[in-house]
Amino acid sequence: MILSLDDVSLKYVTKPILDHVSFVVNDKEKWGVVGQNGAGKSSLLKVMAGVEKPNAGGITTMKNITISYCPQTMDFPSGKTVYETAASYMHEDTEMYQIKSILNKLGITDYNQPIEVLSGGQKKRVALAISLIRKADLYLLDEPTNHLDQDMIVWLERFLMKVTKAVVLVTHDRYFLSRITNHIVEVSDGKLYCYTGGYADYLEQREVRRQQAVASEAKRQNYLRNEIEWIRAGAQARSTKQKSRIQRFEKIAAMEAPKQTQSLELKSAYTRLGGNTIEINHISKAYGDKVLFQDFSYGVERMDRVGIIGPNGCGKSTLLKIIMGQVEPDTGSVKIGETVKIGYFAQHNDVFDDTERVIDYLEEYGKMVETSDHEKISASQMLERFLFDKEKQYMPIGKCSGGEKRRLYLCSILMTAPNILILDEPTNDLDTDTLTVLEAYLEEFHGAVLAVSHDRYFLDRIANRLFIFENGNISVQQELYSDYLENKDRKPAEKKTETRTEDKPLKKNPNRLTYMEKKELAKLNEELPKLEEEVKQLEADLNNVTSYEDIKAISDKLESKRDEKDEKENRWLELSEKED
Repeated sequence: MILSLDDVSLKYVTKPILDHVSFVVNDKEKWGVVGQNGAGKSSLLKVMAGVEKPNAGGITTMKNITISYCPQTMDFPSGKTVYETAASYMHEDTEMYQIKSILNKLGITDYNQPIEVLSGGQKKRVALAISLIRKADLYLLDEPTNHLDQDMIVWLERFLMKVTKAVVLVTHDRYFLSRITNHIVEVSDGKLYCYTGGYADYLEQREVRRQQAVASEAKRQNYLRNEIEWIRAGAQARSTKQKSRIQRFEKIAAMEAPKQTQSLELKSAYTRLGGNTIEINHISKAYGDKVLFQDFSYGVERMDRVGIIGPNGCGKSTLLKIIMGQVEPDTGSVKIGETVKIGYFAQHNDVFDDTERVIDYLEEYGKMVETSDHEKISASQMLERFLFDKEKQYMPIGKCSGGEKRRLYLCSILMTAPNILILDEPTNDLDTDTLTVLEAYLEEFHGAVLAVSHDRYFLDRIANRLFIFENGNISVQQELYSDYLENKDRKPAEKKTETRTEDKPLKKNPNRLTYMEKKELAKLNEELPKLEEEVKQLEADLNNVTSYEDIKAISDKLESKRDEKDEKENRWLELSEKED
């Protein structure tokens, strides 16, 4: 046991954030913390880190334990350089190269820059570097993938996979959760629900738990109805048996019914989109000597689904701002069709007056919206679908959590009934349940979607085409994000393997794999290339059919083959690592 919470309670004013909860972290366990925005995920980490004291209950830690905590936001004292700041948090035996190496991996390369001039995102990366460099028994990481580009996320993923100590992390990156964690704890209505396994196991077990709760409540209600009939029939409650029965009835009647899980329900609002959408003609943009992109042209199709990817600072947000007319290109032009109505979800939504009420803010964008199936929804109903109950609708925006503000901001954009959505990092600060329904909404959306994101799971679901920023150019590629990453990582590795095979055969360690495992690995080496070819062929077939029946048949087969390929690749990795 590394750390345990024993009957811990934490309240903000009168609202219970943690309500008599117990939780144990054992050595080497890797926990993912999930839950809706504002549920108390960050508060749980603060209590575990000792940053926040609970109102009741106790915290027990193993003797001489070291905890390394990375909060969601971090402010450092001014007057020191980046390197001096990082070094001030280190043990005396920490080498300079260790500090600089991890800072560099997280995109912090100017070690002599004053810490106070860094942006909030850069400070978060310095805080993350500090927490990873420190030798600890327990790492507590709050949204570690925020402000990281894809290469940094992949590096962090590999780093944490190798960590042999305990890890507890809050993240909305579902691929990250799946690859890193072997336990999930859900924070909901002040309670903690613990699950063994990764993110997929959690979803399955959570559904079973919810179904069991519904079944138990149905039994409770049935029992209460029968007992009420017995009491009304004239039970005199004179005997000890009768008194005991009534007491049992009163005890069960006093039990709280399980809360119905709210789910975000979105329907696509409708505004007609004509044939002319957005034409991008030979645009270029540079700041000083830094060329972001040059001579880029693209015609947005009516039902386009585009994911925009690239490292931090490469110009992704700038491209969106040029399309929106907020930034002028150095060369070229952007032409917007007459019927186009853009919904622009900016990365930074500093658009709120904290004293304004939630409902008043939304009604500024419209008091009524008509959905694609001609249902009219009021601003209040829209807020309810975005998990703002009546009480929350009339509270000041300043009392909303960061995630709730993002949800409100998204709600205001959809309230305007756009027919093209331009989304800049829409997954930041949204909980996993909200992301799941947003993805379902975008799949049904009757218009084009252009989205900047580092969230692999999100892009795999909503985008089938990529704008790839690389070396001052934008290339357009028709493939899923995971396939792009896999091909990008695979090509150098394959080349290296081929070279080694020609020069000198790879040595195998016969002591690691059993005879059956060797046979299994050899079979997988034969099967995987064939599966990959089948997947590519099905993807090509999908682009060449137009009828609904053909599309559905090929899509179902493609999904099945991808699942089979993923499963066999995971097994191949497992056996290969064992062999090495």
